[in-house]
Amino acid sequence: MGLTNLSELLALPATERLGLAMGLWQSLDSAELERRWSRHQQHPEEAVSWELVRRDLGLE
Repeated sequence: MGLTNLSELLALPATERLGLAMGLWQSLDSAELERRWSRHQQHPEEAVSWELVRRDLGLE
């Protein structure tokens, strides 16, 4: 694929972005997802807003 930066990935057609997102999601170990969800439930105050994530990624 050769794409290395987020702006290039975001420029892909929606169907390709969806395929990449699904591939990444499926590559995650379900135990890791459970661990992270449990941590979030125990410490919800540590959550970061989507707006902050987008700003930190330079999307806003």
